[in-house]
Amino acid sequence: MTKSDIPVVVIGGGPAGLTAAYELQKLSDKHVPHVFEASDMVGGISRTATYKGYRFDIGGHRFFTKVREVEDMWHEVLGDDFITVRRLSRIYYRDRFYDYPLRIFNALGNIGPYETYRIIGSYIKWKLRPKKQEDTFEEWVINRFGGRLYMHFFRSYTKKVWGIPPSEIRADWAAQRIKNLSLPKAVWNAISGSNDTASLIEEFQYPRLGPGMMWEKTRDLVEGNGGTVQMQSEVVKVNRDGNRVTSIDVQRWDEKNGKSDKTERVEGEHFINSMAVRELIHAFDPPPPQEVVDAADRLKYRDFLIVTLMLDHSDPFPDNWIYIHSPKVKVGRIQNFRAWSKEMLPDQSTASIGMEYFCQKGDGLWSSSNEDLIKLAGEELEKLGLAKASHVVDGTVIRQPKAYPVYDGAYKEALDTVSGWLKTLENFETVGRNGLHRYNNQDHSMLSAMYAARNIMGAKHDVWEVNIERSYHEEFEAEASKKGLRKRPFRKRTVL
Repeated sequence: MTKSDIPVVVIGGGPAGLTAAYELQKLSDKHVPHVFEASDMVGGISRTATYKGYRFDIGGHRFFTKVREVEDMWHEVLGDDFITVRRLSRIYYRDRFYDYPLRIFNALGNIGPYETYRIIGSYIKWKLRPKKQEDTFEEWVINRFGGRLYMHFFRSYTKKVWGIPPSEIRADWAAQRIKNLSLPKAVWNAISGSNDTASLIEEFQYPRLGPGMMWEKTRDLVEGNGGTVQMQSEVVKVNRDGNRVTSIDVQRWDEKNGKSDKTERVEGEHFINSMAVRELIHAFDPPPPQEVVDAADRLKYRDFLIVTLMLDHSDPFPDNWIYIHSPKVKVGRIQNFRAWSKEMLPDQSTASIGMEYFCQKGDGLWSSSNEDLIKLAGEELEKLGLAKASHVVDGTVIRQPKAYPVYDGAYKEALDTVSGWLKTLENFETVGRNGLHRYNNQDHSMLSAMYAARNIMGAKHDVWEVNIERSYHEEFEAEASKKGLRKRPFRKRTVL
């Protein structure tokens, strides 16, 4: 650090936090990012966990985007370490496997001609007399697919994922995650082979050692260029003077002694946050107005755990992942890690299968012992006809709190109150999935972080509009080119 350097504090070392640090270094020689990550791994939910040489992707992360700037960064960082993976995924429903995206003859063969006619009739009914308001996920889907298809393929799985009925989930979530797909488009894609829906792309890029490889390399580049990334450093307080943040208090973790009783104060000129916005509001000192604190407390999250099973034989199924709609089992989605990358496994004669469970911290699943969860996952794998439980030779469990922001009936008004107050802070940006309480994919979390870095340099982006206004995505590269902000190559700075 030199006297002329401008310290920028970044809270969180996931995709958003590290992207902000990386982007800032591309834009300025003087702004020096200091990243503080509470855990012992970078990457957040996009990290790569390991166990006895096996690598696990927490949730499955395809590297596909329509945002040019995000794709450029991926390849700037990883280059030849990307592989191209063919997508193969299916839905398990009523003891049958359905290709996903839809394959017309597979779907008709499974569901039968009688039910097909009922689905078409239901679709026509709802197109002629659609629900006038689309406030909920249920209303949004029925207007586009009809009630019958909604009942088959949306209702049960959505309830399993979120733990609440689809009639209690806001339509905002469907608009973000499903976007412009409809029944006619799905059928046309199945017949013609065409596809312009991002969630249904046929192949994608993937780091050969899992998604964490991207963020480990980004960390190394940030540190090599003069920034810092400090692990096991939890931000417990965000100090402010009026509408200007002045510093953070950091509590360190030590592998031998656990959490330290002492905190360290770190000052900065600018601050970028990616911790969960509910916890962020409670970290401010002095606290925000009481109505903002109350609003933050109404924001909810859905937690998640993955039970990874090692089998004594390879590839019990060829899919990257399978969506499990059946109410007979608790598992919601199943991954085959070798189908993502062979290098995720140390022994190619074995299999590594990720059994994903959606839950709440403290509930029966979350609180179960690892041994009980591994036993349950093996039994459910056999119940689904994918592999016998006796072929499970080992396993491990990873719990991920706050995996998904919940879009319930209270969230929008609460988030508007919280975001309205956060926008009054002069030198503070909040980004990422949990920093915005928005179910963003990795690329949109990164885009929000790029905006935050640009705002520090004088731009006026509204990061809260990411993944809402498509125009932001389309205008991003044009504005960057016009201002010349992306032309400086990423180079090492001299650290004094």
